[in-house]
Amino acid sequence: MASPHLPFLSLPKPLPPLAVAVAKPHRALFLTHHARAAPASASNAASSPPPTPPDGVGPAAPTRGDRFIGRQLAAEAAARVLAPEDAERRRRRKEKRRALARKPSGLASCYGCGAPLQTAEEGAPGYVDLATYELKKRHHQLRTILCGRCKLLSHGHMVTAVGGHGGYPGGKQFVSAEELREKLSYLRHEKALIVKLVDIVDFNGSFLARVRDFAGANPIILVITKVDLLPRDTDLNCIGDWVVESVVKKKLNVLSVHLTSSKSLVGITGVISEIQQEKKGRDVYILGSANVGKSAFISAMLRTMAYKDPVAAAAQKYKPIQSAVPGTTLGPIQIEAFLGGGKLYDTPGVHLHHRQAAVIHADDLPSLAPQSRLKGRCYPANDTDVELSGNSLFWAGLVRIDVIKALPRTRLTFYGPKKLNIKMVPTTEADQFYKSEVGVTLTPPTGKERAEGWAGLQGVRELKIKYEELDRPACDIAISGLGWISVEPSGVPSNNPDDSLEGYDNGELNLTVHVPKPVEIFVRPPLPVGKAASQWYRYQELTEEEEELRPKWHY
Repeated sequence: MASPHLPFLSLPKPLPPLAVAVAKPHRALFLTHHARAAPASASNAASSPPPTPPDGVGPAAPTRGDRFIGRQLAAEAAARVLAPEDAERRRRRKEKRRALARKPSGLASCYGCGAPLQTAEEGAPGYVDLATYELKKRHHQLRTILCGRCKLLSHGHMVTAVGGHGGYPGGKQFVSAEELREKLSYLRHEKALIVKLVDIVDFNGSFLARVRDFAGANPIILVITKVDLLPRDTDLNCIGDWVVESVVKKKLNVLSVHLTSSKSLVGITGVISEIQQEKKGRDVYILGSANVGKSAFISAMLRTMAYKDPVAAAAQKYKPIQSAVPGTTLGPIQIEAFLGGGKLYDTPGVHLHHRQAAVIHADDLPSLAPQSRLKGRCYPANDTDVELSGNSLFWAGLVRIDVIKALPRTRLTFYGPKKLNIKMVPTTEADQFYKSEVGVTLTPPTGKERAEGWAGLQGVRELKIKYEELDRPACDIAISGLGWISVEPSGVPSNNPDDSLEGYDNGELNLTVHVPKPVEIFVRPPLPVGKAASQWYRYQELTEEEEELRPKWHY
């Protein structure tokens, strides 16, 4: 008998074997493996007891509370391991935020010195009378205002503004040297091109060995200023090689070295070309120690660029003020100087406590700035028979050199400001001579009143100078912020044919140098200046690899 037809029951159509294998391959494999392993498992089960569950399975499984406590303990252990790194990362982020907060904002400032404009304190930097301020503000011309202090500086008045560690005694002090350095701290977090300036007359004192504290990892172009002050007939090829060798020894990585003069425009075109090539849309910052010539360098740049760049030509009208007063610039000054993007910034000079300018009165500062080409002053002179041994030489009231041991024809040649007198007296009379003449013939300090408050030459350094050859200077003694003294073992020519220096090779000279307490003394290889320098100067012998790695110099 046939079964009745049930319309509400329908069985699914079976899938083909291939579809089963494709749809659930893992289960098919598992079933196959299980089917094959079943006989073996059945035979073993009869002979061995059932296995105990492993830890963490079954009744031994951790509860939710146990798992929560485990995660907390693991997080605490990881935090203890990573805490120093996290703290250092947080500290760096906090330091970066603080530094970037010091970046110049849109606040209106004097285009001559960079000080924020204000109408409250008449003698302070940035002051402008209220009527002028309101008028310029109404016409959106605040960036064209020159403050009262800059107007005085432009007429030759010596108006200081910087005090503190590295500032200037006497005079007005509105901002500390530390505050000016803080204003530059944001630079290391910016993407910028740094143009670092160094004064050739005060190479060691103005070098800023720790410039990376300001520049960070940004590329640096090194510019040597005031080469027009070097003695006549100086071979700039020797100077360039000497500078590059000094930079390599100081382990400062720079793109290139340029010898320049803002007065005669020597080398300025080469610097501009390198800046245009390397800036790549970045801002350009002019960096250097105080009174190194940053504002004069920017004026020379704008004057040279104005022939081809209308933007630079327009910027010449509102360029930073130039003055012999260190600390003229008191804030970053933004200058629209490039046609293709990126801005030029003049920055406040870095004030260093180890330079002579930081210890003398503000009114004596002009005497430290050479106004014309240097000319070496030799002691003893060629026409005298005086020997240096047992004598002391005073360079103004700022330096004293006691010659303890020297050759009969040893000579010291002084390179520095012509206004500073040099006196030589027997060492036995040196103390009394300095006490009676400081402030009178030994100036600065100028005047008896300043001499009475003068701390004296408390910094003393004993030098043992070794020399190997008699026909070239043994070394230079550089005084930070002043100049240098070339030490020549046999610099004085002899009129006596029987006067021979045989046997004096590979000897030693003993000198004692006295300076004001914070001023630094540098002993360095002799700077090859003058006509005779090209004869005794020796260029470095380098391999091809060393030559490739050394920065190139230009002028």
